[in-house]
Amino acid sequence: MIETVTRKVVANEEELNRDPFTGAPGAHPLGTGAGAASGGVAGAAIGMAVGGPIGSAIGAAVGAVAGGLAGKRAAETVNPTAEEIFWRETYIREPYYVQGRTYEYYAPGFRAGWEGRVRYDGRTFEGVEPELMAEYSLIKTELDPPWQEVRPAARAAWNRVDQNWKA
Repeated sequence: MIETVTRKVVANEEELNRDPFTGAPGAHPLGTGAGAASGGVAGAAIGMAVGGPIGSAIGAAVGAVAGGLAGKRAAETVNPTAEEIFWRETYIREPYYVQGRTYEYYAPGFRAGWEGRVRYDGRTFEGVEPELMAEYSLIKTELDPPWQEVRPAARAAWNRVDQNWKA
C-alpha cells in the first residue's frame, strides 16, 4: 500500500516580518529605514536649492516620509529573509561558485543584486551597475571581496527577483 504524505510548510514567526502597528506580515523595517534615509537626503538637497535652510528642513521631512513609504513598498516586493534562505541553500550550485568559498563570501553580492533590482525598477542591471558598485564599495568591509568577485552573485540575485516579479 502506498501512502501519500502531505507536508504543510509554515513560516517561522520571525520570517513573517510583521508590521509593528498592524501585525500584518511583510513589514520590512530595514527597507523602510533605507528609503527614509535616502529620501530625506534627496529632499534636503532639493529643499536647499529651492528654499534655503528652511526649505532644506521641510524637504528632508517630506523626502523621508516619501522615501520611507517607497522603501517599505520595495522591501515588501522582495522578502529579504526568503532571498537569504534561497541563496544560502543554492549558492554552491551557481556556475561562478569557487570551491571552498562560504555563503558569507557571496552574501554581500546577493544583497546588492536583490535590493538593487527593487530600488532601480525599470532599469537594466548593466544600466545601474555603476551605482550598485559604488553602493557596494561604500558598505563593504575590508573582509568583503571586491565588486568584480561578487558581481556574478549580484547579477544572479537581480535575475531571480526579475523572474519572480514577472511570474
